[in-house]
Amino acid sequence: MITNKFIMTIKNPMADSIDYIIIGSGAAGIAAAQAIRNIDSSGSINIFGDEEYPFYARIRLPHFLAGEVPLEKLILKNEAWYKDQNISLYLSEPVIDVDPAEKAVVTKSGKTFDYKKLLFATGSHSFVPPFEGSDSTGVFTLRNINDAVKIMEYIKGKKQVVIIGGGLLGLEAGKALMCHGMKVCVVEYFDRLLPRQIDTQGAGVLKCMMERLGYCFHLGERISKIVRGDGGLKVIVQSGESVDGDMVLISAGVRPNIALPKKLGITDDKGILVNDYMQTSEADIFAAGDVAVHNGKYYGIWPAAKEQGKVAGANMAGAKARYEGTTMITALKVAGIDLVSIGDVQEAEQNRCIVNIDSDKGLYKKYVVKDDTLIGCILLGETTDQRRMERAIK
Repeated sequence: MITNKFIMTIKNPMADSIDYIIIGSGAAGIAAAQAIRNIDSSGSINIFGDEEYPFYARIRLPHFLAGEVPLEKLILKNEAWYKDQNISLYLSEPVIDVDPAEKAVVTKSGKTFDYKKLLFATGSHSFVPPFEGSDSTGVFTLRNINDAVKIMEYIKGKKQVVIIGGGLLGLEAGKALMCHGMKVCVVEYFDRLLPRQIDTQGAGVLKCMMERLGYCFHLGERISKIVRGDGGLKVIVQSGESVDGDMVLISAGVRPNIALPKKLGITDDKGILVNDYMQTSEADIFAAGDVAVHNGKYYGIWPAAKEQGKVAGANMAGAKARYEGTTMITALKVAGIDLVSIGDVQEAEQNRCIVNIDSDKGLYKKYVVKDDTLIGCILLGETTDQRRMERAIK
């Protein structure tokens, strides 16, 4: 068991009414706090998080799971940073209620705090499809440090894992589990890997490359249920076939944490609605990160969370910053396989596509052009042009 030495509560006893309250201690919340401090050096800032760890690199959880990165190296902002910034951090202390009329929040322990400006940066949680057996012993998700620790404790002596979902996290988590000697089988609803990041032809090249690493794939399969058999778990697909494993990892995407803001009527079915200034329809309440929807678009990626948090924090502190969207950039790096997807990579009638492919060498490059302007690209197997392509597409 890993001992948690990061549990802390740093309070500012001088503050009666808090100038800035941030609900959520992830990428968006921390970016907002930094932006506030760049403008307002003395205003009181309280950050409330539901986990017991300060800001850490969630995107590196597969590396932690693989045993490549110790827990301490995941932490991006330690106790000293919060003290230096004069930020009061409350860990394992989620906000459970907000009263916009009184401009007050209530935390899990029953404490009440008044605020002047409030930010929802509550992030997202793993989506677990509603099929039978999803709550069985040996079925996991991977969203936070505690999830990873539980998986690491469970896999001792286990030989095979079934991963439900062929997205980025599922594939990276699969490689991490291979580091512990496990065989990895991936069951994906779509007929190809990474359906949001790569096209059909590129996905075929990627699949062949990953099969050489030892992955096995069951594509175009819908899960019916998970049952426990004599030798472990069985993932039953709707065709009636089953995939056996000692454990199951569900990696079927995320959903925004909107239970609390939903009570305030500031959400739709995707998340909290915000304008270009990251403001909600409630006065002095802002939102950023995985919980926010801007111009009808939900991003759910780390760069967008940081950019939105920066804009929200600046505006909370009195600036006039605008959020103009984030170029979608996703990357996969697994045992020598490099993949980068930038911008709009899906084919459309009005787009022209330039494709270079060498399946034997595991190389695939696709450039999407609209009106003589580069709007997206896929780089698989060789990504040295990534920065140049990012600048051109942005």
